[in-house]
Amino acid sequence: MAPTTETIVATATPPGRGGIGVVRISGGSLAGIAAALCGGLPAPRRARLSRFTDAGGDTIDRGVALYFQAPHSFTGEDVLELHAHGSPAVLDRLVRRVCGLGARPARAGEFSERAFLNGKLDLVQAEAVADLIAARSDAQARAALRSLDGAFSRRVEAIHAIILRLRVEIEAAIDFSEDASEGASRDLLECLFADASAQLDALLAAARRGVRLTDGLHAVIVGAPNVGKSSLLNALAENERAIVTDVPGTTRDVLRESILLDGVEVSLADTAGLREAADAIEGEGIRRAREELARADLVLQVTDRPVVATTDRLTGAPAAAQRVVIVNKIDLEGLPPRREEREGVVTIALSARTGEGLDLLRAELRRLALGAEADGAFSARSRHVLALERARSRVGAAQGALRSAAPELVAEDLRAAQQALGEITGAVSSEDLLGAIFSSFCIGK
Repeated sequence: MAPTTETIVATATPPGRGGIGVVRISGGSLAGIAAALCGGLPAPRRARLSRFTDAGGDTIDRGVALYFQAPHSFTGEDVLELHAHGSPAVLDRLVRRVCGLGARPARAGEFSERAFLNGKLDLVQAEAVADLIAARSDAQARAALRSLDGAFSRRVEAIHAIILRLRVEIEAAIDFSEDASEGASRDLLECLFADASAQLDALLAAARRGVRLTDGLHAVIVGAPNVGKSSLLNALAENERAIVTDVPGTTRDVLRESILLDGVEVSLADTAGLREAADAIEGEGIRRAREELARADLVLQVTDRPVVATTDRLTGAPAAAQRVVIVNKIDLEGLPPRREEREGVVTIALSARTGEGLDLLRAELRRLALGAEADGAFSARSRHVLALERARSRVGAAQGALRSAAPELVAEDLRAAQQALGEITGAVSSEDLLGAIFSSFCIGK
């Protein structure tokens, strides 16, 4: 997509009434618009009290005009902001007046799109703008700000540089194989491959945490009837959200509740007990439970008796889903709360009725959402994870091809890995991808 010279306008503040509302204008024809609207452009970055007038010279409002001269603006173009009173009627009149002077209404996300196209932001940073606006917790806001500041992009660029170095070495080996010292070159290549693989693995893990932080962790509570699944949902939500009885099969539908744990959003889904259905209604509830399980990021597998946790994947759960085994009702046995881990499977003993051990579960949920890098987490999206997975796969394939002495295949796999990384930051992108990303932004940003 090439940058455009059209002038665009939109209200940049949320709909509704407020003390101040901002109308943002960006493009190449600001001088004429400003001359007719408020007597000319103010000095760059100097707020000026202005009278905004309509076509007949009547006052629309009095407010502040603020001018950012290209390229020193958010979009990289000339930008004029009109700070008026926050009446929807006033702001609408200002937008219509600017359109009458030659501008057009901005599309959703078009200001950020122009910032990307003009090199003011890469694609990860542009998406972080939307994530920052949509943040529902301090942790999400901090993570989005880290991505906006370039924390994610810099790690992608560091890996990109290693792969570029690999491509240079491989292309040189292809073109000048008779002059190259094969032994020394092979050692260097193996070292570079190891570095690229390690950094890709670390960034992929961090990006997955970033997605969970941005979108929330989808945790599904499963288990046999009457083991305390609904009681656990109520205890974590601190609300009597689900009906709790001694009658097996009470929960017939999926109940959802969102909670915040130290800024991490966790979407809890309580499901029907997994067993042979007693009737058609319970059968439908069990079908929905298995459907919910298939979409889980985390499975909270509840039982009411001590078990030996195994690494066997729960039938119906995604391969990438994490699992925590919860031994409930320890108050009935007089047992203390505890957390233990065997062969990578965490078991937490607690009482949903008394609350004993819930702090252990909350800490585990936070650990699973953020990992060990809670203070350095950045926001990420599913498309970033998919691109990193493709890059990691291609680097692995290239390393395998290197050992089979096929340098042309190595070069092709490295090119594909580099392209996958370029899709993350927007160095390689299509109009369809950009359109899909920026259309999800709010108007005026």
